[in-house]
Amino acid sequence: MTRPDMQIAQRRVKAAHKYEVVGPFSQLAIAGKTFHFIGAGGIGMSGLAQVLLTKEAIITGSDKTPTAITKRLCSLGADIRIGHNAGNLRPETDVVVISAAITEDNPELKLARRRGLKVCKYAQMLGELMGRHQGIAVSGTHGKSTTTGWLVYSLKHAGIDANFVVGAEVTQLGGSSGTGSSEYFVAEACEYDRSFLNLKPTIACILNIERDHLDCYRDEQEIVESFTQFALGVRTNGLVVANAQDPNVAKIIGQLRNRVDFETFGLDKACNFQARHVKQIDGLYAFDVFHNDRRLGSTKISMPGRHNVQNALAVVVMAVNVGVPAELILQLLPQFTGVDRRAMLKGRFSQVTVLDDYAHHPTEIKATLEAVRQRYRPARLWCVFQPHQYSRTKYFLEEFAGSFGLADFVIIPEIYFVRDSQANKESINSQILAEKVRANGTNAVSICDLSAVCDYLEANVTTGDLVITMGAGDVWKVADEYIQRLRAHS
Repeated sequence: MTRPDMQIAQRRVKAAHKYEVVGPFSQLAIAGKTFHFIGAGGIGMSGLAQVLLTKEAIITGSDKTPTAITKRLCSLGADIRIGHNAGNLRPETDVVVISAAITEDNPELKLARRRGLKVCKYAQMLGELMGRHQGIAVSGTHGKSTTTGWLVYSLKHAGIDANFVVGAEVTQLGGSSGTGSSEYFVAEACEYDRSFLNLKPTIACILNIERDHLDCYRDEQEIVESFTQFALGVRTNGLVVANAQDPNVAKIIGQLRNRVDFETFGLDKACNFQARHVKQIDGLYAFDVFHNDRRLGSTKISMPGRHNVQNALAVVVMAVNVGVPAELILQLLPQFTGVDRRAMLKGRFSQVTVLDDYAHHPTEIKATLEAVRQRYRPARLWCVFQPHQYSRTKYFLEEFAGSFGLADFVIIPEIYFVRDSQANKESINSQILAEKVRANGTNAVSICDLSAVCDYLEANVTTGDLVITMGAGDVWKVADEYIQRLRAHS
């Protein structure tokens, strides 16, 4: 690259190549060692296990139920048992890795503690691997998986074969994780339980910050403070890529401007990288990208939603700062088609469109419904929303109730149970949420059983309608079963 600003970016990354290995077990050998994963079926845990397998580690583990993920791990050479019991832990185990959902009464974890084995959380092990590479960590309340997968795809097609762990399946990358020949390790950085503080990247990205995970944070201010610590965790000569249009991210930029090197992005001219002349073409966005008032070129994206313009800018900033020419990254952006369960087209039968989405926060629901309306322009939009976690539903009850304004009909199954107490479960239910949604002017009904939801759709959805299943639980099963029914009738 010949442009002065690009040369500065390259010098920044070259300077960052001199670093000390960080992480909880920085001298830990991997090849030939046995790692036992408790909760191996999680998307992040399984991705990490697959990376370790490629580094010649021996992987054992367990999970509550058999899934396509556990079966795939076994096909790759891992020994994953179904059900948690002490007998799953081999005598030769060197390290035990636990997911955030594992509690101290887990029989395998209790035995590991008694044996005095090294025990680490998923995020600690991820930090260990990142500490051996040039790390790029993508954080934010929304958009982490899409942006991480998009960046990895773009880097690989630009000739930088990155190692990666994404919190979702990415068809264009062959899965949620992979190893590459370059020195870069790209990972999704989750703020839940402050797990991202285990990562010490060369480049840290902050997409946005909102109130969430209030089962482990006191309030929004405490969440902002955690992201501040994440930004401070970048290595010497590192970089924070930040969305300056987000109010909470802007607070961090103002607070740390003299302590951390920032590159900002957004639609505002005050940002270092901006999207200008944003326009919609057939429900998708095209725009020009500027860097410090100089036009870098035009691009477009293949995923619906204005929020993906911001995600695309984040990808551009990170790619440019590891040496990808701006012209090339702008050419690559539209080739990426998204990650699993993000406004994912499941099928069209009998002139009915069926999508599936992971949205489980009010802001995500609004953004997804807007994107779907712009892209597909349905006669009627049916949203099957499965709330995730009783405590979350209670915390965000009013926000959830007001987030379905762009849907014509909302069907709410029973709340997906995870990390909740019995008191949480008794304090809220899907019927209460449905009543709140109706009070906000949107047709809503509570139908607890997923199969019964399909019956309701079959009886009421007509030609030209669109059905989107939405939530972080198992509501995707509705989309799959309903499609089978549509196929049988078509």
